[in-house]
Amino acid sequence: MLKEFKEFAMKGNVVDMAVGVVIGGAFGKIVTSLVNDLIMPLVGALIGNVDFTTLSVTLRQAVMEGENVIKPAVTLNYGNFIQTLVDFLIVAWCIFMVIKGINKMKDLKKKEEEPAAPEEPVIPEDIQLLREIRDSLKK
Repeated sequence: MLKEFKEFAMKGNVVDMAVGVVIGGAFGKIVTSLVNDLIMPLVGALIGNVDFTTLSVTLRQAVMEGENVIKPAVTLNYGNFIQTLVDFLIVAWCIFMVIKGINKMKDLKKKEEEPAAPEEPVIPEDIQLLREIRDSLKK
């Protein structure tokens, strides 16, 4: 069983998938930072210094007893949803562009590797005439 597991784990597809997952996780952190630290502050500044992560609708107020919170407030944090949606759209766009680039590279490579279509040999006129005579005699 250990031998079978080792063979399975060392197959190219499994290793490639593991590398893809690790790189994808790191890429996700980069995109999250891009959105949180660069894009969303610019968007917030354009629409009036709004921090999307603080946008929410309070469904039920917190129950307080002096300084102590008895029941916390119930809120719909739609700002976090907007932030996550922007993250997703940027990641999806980046992946789309990478896949499109890879497909274009494959197409270029395929065109380079394709052998040229063989040209039909040019038959001399006298041979062509002899073939026509032969075919008419067969009839």
